[in-house]
Amino acid sequence: MAPHAEGPNGLANGSGSGAVNNDLFTVSSPNVTYTDNDITSKYTYRTTAVTKNANGKLTAANKEMAYEFKTDRRIPKTGVMLVGWGGNNGTTITAGILANKRNLEWETREGKRAANYYGSVIMGSTIKLGNDAATGEEIHVPMHDMLPMVHPNDLVVGGWDISGMNLADAMDRSQVLEPGLKTLVRKELAALKPLPSIYYPDFIAANQEARVDNVIPGTTASTAHVEQIRKDIRDFKQANGLNTVIVQWTANTERYADMVAGVNDTADNLLAAIEAGHTEVAPSTIFAVASILEGVPFINGSPQNTFVPGAIELAQRHSAFIGGDDFKSGQTKMKSALVDFLISSGIKLTSIASYNHLGNNDGMNLNSQKQFRSKEISKSNVVDDMVAANSVLYKEGEHPDHCVVIKYMPAVGDNKRALDEYYGEIFLGGHQTISIFNVCEDSLLASPLIIDLVIVAEMMTRIGWRLAGSEGEFKGFHSVLSILSFMLKAPLVPQGTPVVNALAKQRSCMNNIFRACVGLEPENDMTLEHKLFAGKSS
Repeated sequence: MAPHAEGPNGLANGSGSGAVNNDLFTVSSPNVTYTDNDITSKYTYRTTAVTKNANGKLTAANKEMAYEFKTDRRIPKTGVMLVGWGGNNGTTITAGILANKRNLEWETREGKRAANYYGSVIMGSTIKLGNDAATGEEIHVPMHDMLPMVHPNDLVVGGWDISGMNLADAMDRSQVLEPGLKTLVRKELAALKPLPSIYYPDFIAANQEARVDNVIPGTTASTAHVEQIRKDIRDFKQANGLNTVIVQWTANTERYADMVAGVNDTADNLLAAIEAGHTEVAPSTIFAVASILEGVPFINGSPQNTFVPGAIELAQRHSAFIGGDDFKSGQTKMKSALVDFLISSGIKLTSIASYNHLGNNDGMNLNSQKQFRSKEISKSNVVDDMVAANSVLYKEGEHPDHCVVIKYMPAVGDNKRALDEYYGEIFLGGHQTISIFNVCEDSLLASPLIIDLVIVAEMMTRIGWRLAGSEGEFKGFHSVLSILSFMLKAPLVPQGTPVVNALAKQRSCMNNIFRACVGLEPENDMTLEHKLFAGKSS
């Protein structure tokens, strides 16, 4: 059994700070420098700039910009604090990390199962490194080995919840994991109890009130709430000897906060509104503000508008990382892949109908119309960029009909049923209909994504950039971590930046930023070496 320790309010699996991962590969290039502490790469970023004249004629021109990237190779001891730690996702993540740390196996009615990180893009997928110099065979490496990344087994887990139930009992309440696995981790989880959270009744469904027994006093925004959350982060960090903490919202979906001039439109107004106890400041925004002021990344895994303009401005002011919104695990991930495939194949989608029913606590909360509306927005906008990219199929103002329905059905528990119909026009007035029935084991799909978000967010805190040839300091990336888009339904992007929802583009972005940090060119699937005839010249 691998050793582990329990810190105050946290499952501690950390291996100590300052470790450097074993390099699976090195890049042989004059543009890449390795030291014990850093990888520095010189990288030429190539894009195509397009201009349009008054007659609508387009002119395309190649554009280049030279950068230097510096990546700290020293892997910090990292903690993750989950808001909603006692929920389905929080208990599943905690049990899952412990199971992997201890290499657990357990019996199910389908036979023996073993701990793994399937469903994690970082831990379960690979990147093409290049082609074998002798045979031309493609060489792939685990994505986790592209850069020195935190291993999820080493994460220290803690957090808050409006329910004070210990994590073992909360795991039973969630009804996600197999009995055999629950038995093996029960003792450790029983010793873990969430910190008191904040509860503003107007922001979540009234049917959640029965769970509320572990809250910080006060039912509207306050500076005291911000300061308590900041103290909790500091205490957790100190108690577990951490170098870095990532905070992530995996609690209930909130209603949308109203945008009110003078309240949440600027950083200063938002801070003043919190101090004044304004009723349009959501709990998730309080956690975001506390994290920003404490200098730790905050990721929103629910669909509400946590990141009001004032919160985004505050993050930029403090150079703090934020990312969101809403975990993208099952139905929406399928949609963002399938719609991209159909439209890029020249098929004109004219309607998308998505129906869900689920029986977990998320489903019960979404039974309230205001909370459902937040989810409806995040699930409905995921096709917009793909439609806008094809002016052949869609004239200005055209858009497929898109309907999203979610119903609460207690009997199915965490095994969400997702039914989708895609209806489109094909050649000569014909039609194609694709119907999909998808059983999404909700928390078992979402939990690996939460781990991915932690790993990538932490990784980005160790990457700096500057213009090539500059003697200036290396800067961090933009406060809005759009590199996280692959894992999120409604990805937050810097103001003025187009939102990308197409799944392949999101994955390519992440792959190629990692490649740039080690001085490799973007992935290239042209394989000209196999396509060009090397015969006699004419």
